[in-house]
Amino acid sequence: MRKDGFRLTRIDRYIIRKFLGTYIFTILLVIAITVVFDFNEKIDHFIGPNATATTHGIIFDYYLNFIPYFISIFSPLFTFITVIFFTSQLADRSEIIAMLASGISFRRLMRPYLISATIIASANYVLNAYIIPPANVIRIDFQNTHIRDKKVSSARNIQLEIEPDVFAYFDRYDASSSMGYRFSIDKFKDKELVSRLTAQSIKYDSLYTWTIIDYVIRDFDGMRERISAGTRKDTTLTFMPSDFLVSESDCETMTMPQLARHIKRQKERRLANIQLFEIEYHLRIATIMSFFILTLIGASLSSRKMKGGMGLNIGIGFALSFSYILFSKITSTFAISGYVSPMVAVWIPNILYLFITIFLYRKAPR
Repeated sequence: MRKDGFRLTRIDRYIIRKFLGTYIFTILLVIAITVVFDFNEKIDHFIGPNATATTHGIIFDYYLNFIPYFISIFSPLFTFITVIFFTSQLADRSEIIAMLASGISFRRLMRPYLISATIIASANYVLNAYIIPPANVIRIDFQNTHIRDKKVSSARNIQLEIEPDVFAYFDRYDASSSMGYRFSIDKFKDKELVSRLTAQSIKYDSLYTWTIIDYVIRDFDGMRERISAGTRKDTTLTFMPSDFLVSESDCETMTMPQLARHIKRQKERRLANIQLFEIEYHLRIATIMSFFILTLIGASLSSRKMKGGMGLNIGIGFALSFSYILFSKITSTFAISGYVSPMVAVWIPNILYLFITIFLYRKAPR
C-alpha cells in the first residue's frame, strides 16, 4: 500500500462524516427521548398546583443546562453506540471487506475512527472542564429551589486544620441558623498543646467572620495554666461553612482549576470530605481515554460481518458499555468509602478495558 503520511483520503473523510453524523444523530435522538421522560417525571413540579417554576426558568435555567450536562455524562456511551451502529452497517454491506481487500490494513482503517474520537473527546473535555460547571450552578440552584432541595444543611463531628498546628472542631453545625455547637480551637507548638478555646456555640456572620458565644480560653505554659472567659467574641477564622457542608453536586459546579485549588486547600486543612472532588477531577481526565478505548472496542467488535447481523453487535456493545459504566460506579464507591484512592478507582476501568481492547483488536479482520 502506498504511504500517504497524514493526508486524509476519501475513505477517511467518508468514515469521519459517518462517525460524527451518526454521533450527532444519536445524541439528538436520545436527548429528545430523555427530555420527554424527564419532563413527565417532574411535571408536578413544573405545572402542578404547587409549582413555583416559570416557563422561562424551566427552559433556560433547567433544560438549557441539563442537556449539555446529560451529553457530557453519556458522551462515551454515545460514542460507543455510534461506532457499533455505523461500523455494523459498513460490515453488513461488505464495505469493510472491500476496504481491506483494496490493500488498506485494519490499523490504517482505524485512523479516521481515532481522529473522530479525538474531536469528540476534546470537545467533551472543554465542556466538562470549563463550560458545564458554571451551567451546573444554575441548573442545581433551579432544582434545589423548584424540584427538591438537596443542599446539605447540617454536619456533625467536623474537624479541620485552619492554620499550621491550629485545629478547629464542631460537634454540630446547622446551616439554617448559621450556628455551630460545642466548638473548640486547639493550638499546638512543637506537638504540645499551648492553648485551647472551648465555646457552647459559634455563629457564622460573613466571609471568615464568626462570633464565639460563651467561651473559655485556657493558655498553657509548662505546668501553669491561665484561664479567661467571656460571653461574646467577634473573630476572624480562615474557614467558611462551605468548607465542610459538602453535597454530592458541589464538585460538578467547579471548573478544573477550581477543583485543583479546592482539593489542595482541603488537603492542607486535613479535611476528609474531598473524595468526591478528587474522583470528579480524575474522572474528567480519564474520560478522555475512555473515548479511544470504547471506539477501538466498538470498531473491532463490529467490523466483522456476523450471522446475527447488526442486532447482535449492538447487543454485545450495550452489554460491554453498561458493564464499563457499572464497573466505574463500583470502583468510585470504593474510593468514596476510602478503600481505594480516587485516582486508582477512576483509572481501573480504563486499564481493564484496555486489555479487552487489545484482545478484540487482534481478533479484528485483517
